[in-house]
Amino acid sequence: MRMSSRVEEEAWMRLRERLGSDSRHDCPAAPARDLLWARQGTAYFARKLNELSDSALDAPSLIPCWTRRHVVAHIGYQARSLARLAEAARKGMAKEVLVEPEHQNENVEFGATLPAHALRYLFQHSAVHLNVEWRDLSDSQWQTSVLSLKGDLVPLSRTPWSRATEIWRRAIDLDNGGSLYDLPSGLRDEAQT
Repeated sequence: MRMSSRVEEEAWMRLRERLGSDSRHDCPAAPARDLLWARQGTAYFARKLNELSDSALDAPSLIPCWTRRHVVAHIGYQARSLARLAEAARKGMAKEVLVEPEHQNENVEFGATLPAHALRYLFQHSAVHLNVEWRDLSDSQWQTSVLSLKGDLVPLSRTPWSRATEIWRRAIDLDNGGSLYDLPSGLRDEAQT
């Protein structure tokens, strides 16, 4: 075991002891760096979204033919999809499943028509749900892959990276002052390679 790994493991064990056996947190095998970047990106996106009035959501984004509403819907639906993948892994299923029929409407064009409060709720709720699903994955579940509804085999360990890169980019696409220089430097460097 590397020195830093041993030190990190000891710190992790002390934290678990302080929090108690009933606490829920990421398991040691979780991709901590990518989860941190995804969570930081979620906070950043939330801040940029909260800077916008409801009427400002109708303005164009930096994505051609998309308003800011489209961007918010896209980010909400991406979180829902990633949460379903994590849930499938947690339940031992090999394939992402749509349990509720209304999820078939996860279309960005449809989402862009939602009232502003519903769009904001979509973003907030889907982000929390995704975070809970990630947090509840075991070490072995992080090592699995799940077949997505699109037919792609998705390694769960890559979902935080996918979320991090997407949410940071789309926060900038809201076109209200976000910048590539706001990204964590490690994420910016890796995303550009």
